[in-house]
Amino acid sequence: MFSREQVEAAQRTVYAAMPPTPQYAWPLLEQRLGFKVWVKHENHTPAGAFKVRGGLTYFEQLGAVKGVISATRGNHGQSVGFAARRYGIPATIVVPHGNSQEKNAAMRALGVTLIEHGDDFQAAREHAIALAQAQGLHMVPSFHPGLIVGVMTYWVEFFESFARGEAPDVVFVPLGLGSGFSAAAAARAHTGVKTRLVGVVSAHATMYQQSYRARRAIESPVTTVLADGMACRVPEPDALDMLLREADDVIAVSDDEVAEAMRVLFADTHNVAEGAGAASLAAAMQQRHLLQGQVVGTTLCGGNVDSAVFARVLSRA
Repeated sequence: MFSREQVEAAQRTVYAAMPPTPQYAWPLLEQRLGFKVWVKHENHTPAGAFKVRGGLTYFEQLGAVKGVISATRGNHGQSVGFAARRYGIPATIVVPHGNSQEKNAAMRALGVTLIEHGDDFQAAREHAIALAQAQGLHMVPSFHPGLIVGVMTYWVEFFESFARGEAPDVVFVPLGLGSGFSAAAAARAHTGVKTRLVGVVSAHATMYQQSYRARRAIESPVTTVLADGMACRVPEPDALDMLLREADDVIAVSDDEVAEAMRVLFADTHNVAEGAGAASLAAAMQQRHLLQGQVVGTTLCGGNVDSAVFARVLSRA
């Protein structure tokens, strides 16, 4: 998908703004699950989630524009805000009503103009597209090769950290609109590892699981109240094509399973995970009976959870 030169250029862009993130095989997780579990800590980026990498590479390739606009549930918006501030470009972000208050605050702190519109991500996205046309702004998409090559740098870090032939047997990759999974697949091809990739959707936002099984795009309603980073109802065509080619399976985890994984990550690693950030481990926990004797990769891909939400999750242990 990307040449070695493109990947190396993306790495230079990303590492000019942040260092590589750590990954650990936490002993308590291994004790709990019965197999080695590697956790890639994208919650340790400057914006608390993996998407900041994509914003950096997208803006590096962006020419002169009046301003940019995009839609988000939070982490993509922080990525756009972080990169826009770094490159001196005005940014507007559209979020749905009821969005995470602390993600909204983080975006405002990066200097973006925040607009609330609609009841879900798709409605916010459609409004952002209309505003871009009306105001002459550049619409930053949520899925684009310029974003994926940046996100890919974290998966390259992950896969290249293992000696040849010792990469995990399987990695669980959360699915929102699809940039994370596409980046993992591109990094797998780039590094030549044989790791199986399993996509993970919310059981309350199953468009990609249904589409994967039907081998065609299927829209699905969104009812998750915890995994907002996975709350998408309309598949991205290019992301679905990648999923159909590269995924070994797509499984679903419920909000209850995600909440339990959030509690486990805090207890066993003392890291805070948002809902989508815990989905990868939730999948490994759900599938533990099938994974004995294997080495498993997971990603804590975001830690931007509202304090009140996290307090409720922890209190229900």
